[in-house]
Amino acid sequence: MLPVPLIQLQCGVNSYEWGKKGNSSRAAQFAAASLDEKEFKIEDDKPYAELWMGTHPSNPSKDKHTGRTLLELVQDNQALLSPAIAQRYENKLPFLFKVLSIQKALSIQAHPNKKLAEKLHARDPKNYPDDNHKPEMAIAISDFEGLCGFRPLKEIAHFLNNVPALRQLVGEEKAKQFVDTVTKNEGNESEDATAENKKVLQAAFGALMSSSEEDMSAAAEKLVESAKSADFAGTTSSAVPSPGGAKLSELVTRLHSQFGADYGLFVLFFLNFVEMKAGEAIYLKADDIHAYISGEIIECMASSDNVVRAGFTPKFKDVDTLVNMLTYDYAPIENQKMEATDYTKDVKGKREAGATLNQAAIDSQSETIEYNPPIEEFSVVRSLLKSQGSKVTFNPIDGPSIIICTKGQGKISVGPKVQEIKTGHVFFVGATAECVLESEGDEEFETFKAFCVLDEQS
Repeated sequence: MLPVPLIQLQCGVNSYEWGKKGNSSRAAQFAAASLDEKEFKIEDDKPYAELWMGTHPSNPSKDKHTGRTLLELVQDNQALLSPAIAQRYENKLPFLFKVLSIQKALSIQAHPNKKLAEKLHARDPKNYPDDNHKPEMAIAISDFEGLCGFRPLKEIAHFLNNVPALRQLVGEEKAKQFVDTVTKNEGNESEDATAENKKVLQAAFGALMSSSEEDMSAAAEKLVESAKSADFAGTTSSAVPSPGGAKLSELVTRLHSQFGADYGLFVLFFLNFVEMKAGEAIYLKADDIHAYISGEIIECMASSDNVVRAGFTPKFKDVDTLVNMLTYDYAPIENQKMEATDYTKDVKGKREAGATLNQAAIDSQSETIEYNPPIEEFSVVRSLLKSQGSKVTFNPIDGPSIIICTKGQGKISVGPKVQEIKTGHVFFVGATAECVLESEGDEEFETFKAFCVLDEQS
């Protein structure tokens, strides 16, 4: 008889410079929840950045009770993934699930598509440790700030016209060409106009990123000084792009205090600035430029650790690759925010209801919602049970799941196996298993479940 496919995991936390320190990091708190003090003790002055949940070899999760890695377990028993997923993804979990605790900005970065990832890994396996693409989704669990995707071009043109240090670094020729082209093509969404817009966007952004360190440092000094002005970035004009002059001034000052003179100070004017409250989400496809600035998020991605960096980091930078790999798509930030759907209801033409709430959950207005990006490697479901005895039953799916509790406590059960689950606990649930979560206590019980079901089976 096969064991019940419910496995409590121990998950490692990575210490990067940008992480929150000590107990202020939820990544550290969650890691400590499933380890005793002999195995892991939070240090007050140490930054804790990322909790990893999955089979990626850089930081694999382990069975809390046996110490075996999750990778070993799923390779020994392919039924945990489902035969189809095991075959498609070479006996590995298709996704990597994380908690990020961000004190200072992450690097200006993008993740390569599958074809480019294969080339980069073959060329430079030290800096590109695997051959997979890395589309990803971020769900806020606290107030969050980030830079995501290129702004509408009219906004970039505004900054080129109103931030002299930026125009200086891009260069007069490229800046004028950009502004003139964007003005000429305003309102024209034809393929030719879009291609021309992308061409001048790449030229201007490439000029910025290829400017000399000496020129960038001099421009950064002017930028930081100008940020003190009441009219910074055209503050008194009628149409200052988001997030407005006062916030931009604060961001420039804050990021300069973190990194000193850096190309990222100028990339800020090319990218959308996004603020999210808990429960809001964004999706970043491969080759999308972004940088997380502050806050805490649940992050889910294809199982990869490939990052192409170009600013706000002491790590390896690959500016030429970044400039040449980007799609140069441009759009308001609203286009990258995700709309969650009620996971207890059918979505016409896409899926049947994936879960059921009991009456106590319905009466307390509990919710179970799905964030479903346009790829097959992962989806994420957030459940918030708001009263004691509230229960959500997840229907069996032909794929694996990982569940983390981010708030409250309760019980998790698969078949006859019932275990306590509380803040920071992480569980793996095997394919075809019905899973039940039930709230205990007065505090709201919040969980996030990452899972994979192949498209033809969803």
